[in-house]
Amino acid sequence: MSNFNAHVNINIIKPEQFTLVPWKNGLGHTTELAINEGGDLNGFDWRLSIASVVADGEFSNFSGYQRNLVLIEGNSLTLDHQNGEVDKLNNLLDIARFDGGCKTLGSLSHGSIKDFNIMTKIGAVTPTVNCYRELKTVTVSLSKTRLCFAYSLTDDMTLENIEGEKTLVTVGCLIQLSSIRSELENVPQTCNVTGKDMIVILLEFN
Repeated sequence: MSNFNAHVNINIIKPEQFTLVPWKNGLGHTTELAINEGGDLNGFDWRLSIASVVADGEFSNFSGYQRNLVLIEGNSLTLDHQNGEVDKLNNLLDIARFDGGCKTLGSLSHGSIKDFNIMTKIGAVTPTVNCYRELKTVTVSLSKTRLCFAYSLTDDMTLENIEGEKTLVTVGCLIQLSSIRSELENVPQTCNVTGKDMIVILLEFN
């Protein structure tokens, strides 16, 4: 992790740093990109991962967690929740947002898919997840209570700080941005992230 400017840290997490972990229900594996310090499968505040779904089946129970699930490869995933709600992910970067404790059945209609999964502990972390198919510059605001991630499916991304300095981030890497201002200086810091086929995640700590 390095200083992006005087008050922003940039951490580039490379694919070789990702970790392969089993699903809680034992029916597959997940590539874990990032998790809060001290967190593991049995208890965490936030977690980012990528999983392949190759057959219809029930999702693992993550009671107490909010899930944001993004389609990043393949065609069509339908999520049927026990509360009667149904999410249909038919296009790249479609998002489903649902309670991780809700019994959810995933079904495929055109072969296997991959999803990008953002899980956050309800009451502790509030997530905002946005996806951009076309080339887009997104201004992110950081503070002591905010953490930002960015990930592109297809292209390199560019970071630009308020001084105009730019950093190129290779496709496949996860960007993690955080503020290093002291509590007395808790003024939001901004920087720009530019990319396409891009997922931008803001975590607000309650």
